[in-house]
Amino acid sequence: MYRKLRGQVEVLLAHPGGPFWAKKDEGAWSIPKGEVDRGEDVLDSAKREFAEETGIEPRGKLSALGSVRQKSGKIVTAWAFEGDCDPQTIRSNTFAMEWPPRSGKQQEFPEIDRAAFFSIEAARTKILASEAELLSRLEKIVKRNAKT
Repeated sequence: MYRKLRGQVEVLLAHPGGPFWAKKDEGAWSIPKGEVDRGEDVLDSAKREFAEETGIEPRGKLSALGSVRQKSGKIVTAWAFEGDCDPQTIRSNTFAMEWPPRSGKQQEFPEIDRAAFFSIEAARTKILASEAELLSRLEKIVKRNAKT
């Protein structure tokens, strides 16, 4: 999701939930995303995952941003849409994991613990390095759309 505010493009980024990410900031944020279910269309998956992680249904024209490869080897395929929200109202699905390690106790954590809008420039320092290219692609699309 991106918005135009006072002539500037801002992108919505999500901070991963859970204890491993709690104290990480720069280079830890990402676009809301998730796994494609078997037999599921990639675009349908992107819409579903965005809604699951934010509580917001993507609406309007979706612009393809293509794919990038994360350090883990995972391929992320993304789309952008113009919209707005109050990031404080984001509500995410959860996951369970053993915490503390080797304790035998399962705890629930939100997939994303917070979200925020960032200028493209600020987002470049916050986002996972592997996803930074998506910001450049979004900039090109927004500039192209402004000319038409």
